[in-house]
Amino acid sequence: MAGEGEVIACQTVEDWNEKLKAAQESKKLIVIDFTAVWCPPCRFIAPIFEEYAKKFLNVVFFKVDVDKLSDVAKAFEVEAMPTFIFMREEAILDKIVGAAKDEIHAKLEKHSQAVAAA
Repeated sequence: MAGEGEVIACQTVEDWNEKLKAAQESKKLIVIDFTAVWCPPCRFIAPIFEEYAKKFLNVVFFKVDVDKLSDVAKAFEVEAMPTFIFMREEAILDKIVGAAKDEIHAKLEKHSQAVAAA
């Protein structure tokens, strides 16, 4: 697994399954950025997402290329890029479609605080 403050990029389905399972076992908030290299909004939000990973150290950040891992994107019903899925263990808490940095930040604040309060 990547260190704290890093975005985990998975290259294969096996890699994804292994890293997601480890993240779920940590009981931390998981945020998945479904992205594509050809997507301008994805390129816009990528450095912001990396900054959030450095700020929210109690959250596990993933980046999934929908062209490389289309089965994973289908499993999460991703239809547009970028899509951000917020989950804890196996439960999906929230979904944001689009490079809405303020909304992503607000959801990070909301869901990462929920764990701290629990």
